Amino acid sequence: METGARIVDARRAAGPVRTRARDTGAVPTYRDEIVVLRTHKLGEADRIVTMLSRNHGKIRAVAKGVRRTASKFGARLEPFMVADVQLYAGRSLDIVQQAESLGSYGAEISADYGSYTAANVMVETADRVTGDDGGGVQQYLLLVGALRSLARGEHPPGLTLDSYLLRSLSIAGWAPTFGDCAVTGAPGPHSAFVVQLGGMVADEVAPPGAPRVSTETRELLAALLTGDWQTAEAASERARAQANGIVAAYAQFHLERGLRSLPHVDRHDARYDEREAEREADRDLAHAAAAASTIQESA
Repeated sequence: METGARIVDARRAAGPVRTRARDTGAVPTYRDEIVVLRTHKLGEADRIVTMLSRNHGKIRAVAKGVRRTASKFGARLEPFMVADVQLYAGRSLDIVQQAESLGSYGAEISADYGSYTAANVMVETADRVTGDDGGGVQQYLLLVGALRSLARGEHPPGLTLDSYLLRSLSIAGWAPTFGDCAVTGAPGPHSAFVVQLGGMVADEVAPPGAPRVSTETRELLAALLTGDWQTAEAASERARAQANGIVAAYAQFHLERGLRSLPHVDRHDARYDEREAEREADRDLAHAAAAASTIQESA
């Protein structure tokens, strides 16, 4: 009896007994909307897919069997595609379990070289400016909207790209100024643009040899940042070329190293030129019909 009492006392002194938690077999899965940034081959039939998600930041996941012809969702996980996916949370790489298409932009973008090269710069930029936190919902929505615009041919690809770069950098905390001086805050307009100083600067703080920006180019840059497409599309080719150089320099300075896809961008948009020609022909026909009607009335 004394021995039994001693054992009980020892157990009480040691405190409650800790038991190992039972493995319930629960699978850590989650769903999110994503846009595919890039893919890499893995083994004979798999791919590693890098995605920018709406709520979970940037995700790297293995899509098993997607390179087989019988794959159920291989085409939904190509670059520029937007999808709703279900993933299994792994230790280093997640695993794609399901994928439902939300925006099939890949085919339309790839059909036009200018749009394709612009889209490549966009996804590379998104990959660079976003970390594991993804940079918030704004970066995701901006990229999806830009890819959708390219696929639909709403605006010239070069202007769409420059607008995307300016807005993406602004969301990331590197918003340029095209009005007041970026250094002193002196009211604009100013003519000197200095990438290292954050935008337009007054003459008294502009370093020697600072590039000068025309009024039309400055207005174009401001329009691209705010989404004023009427002003942007009315700009001359000279202003577009100067704005393109400024945006490219600004982006590559803040990203600290060059965008590999940027030198391959084709600024000529055949689809947009064809639509403009059709609109011009329609306007000519309307003017001709109006002139004929006036002649008949006067006769």
